[in-house]
Amino acid sequence: MDRNQVTQKIISVKVAKGLRWTDLATEFGQSKEWTTAALLGQMTFNREQADKARELFGLTDEETAWLQIVPYKGSLPTAVPTDPLIYRWYEIVSVYGSTIKELIHEEFGDGIMSAIDFSMDIQREADPKGDRVQVVLSGKFLPYKTY
Repeated sequence: MDRNQVTQKIISVKVAKGLRWTDLATEFGQSKEWTTAALLGQMTFNREQADKARELFGLTDEETAWLQIVPYKGSLPTAVPTDPLIYRWYEIVSVYGSTIKELIHEEFGDGIMSAIDFSMDIQREADPKGDRVQVVLSGKFLPYKTY
């Protein structure tokens, strides 16, 4: 048994029960973005969250324990993603990454945007030409230190 097998079981139960990520987030009392990442094996559950997952997905003691172990993060199977939706994010970073970097450095100085002290919000934005995907990423700026 490993964390990937637990993730596959969670996905299987989700599909079998017709559950939605948004509804699961309500059950966990967390954002849909964090809850989805956690259930897909990218975050660590505390004991209370792991017990909730046990209840919702019929997990064993061992499977529940795996949810509380810090996972190996990074869920893509290849360096260049092949899934069309994920590839578009790769394309955005490839095309606009240097622009994002320059504008962040110009505004904040030399440093990075944290992916640890971080939040994300994904919403549907109605548009008469076709609905749009609105993604807001917010990360704490971490300046490089001198020493």
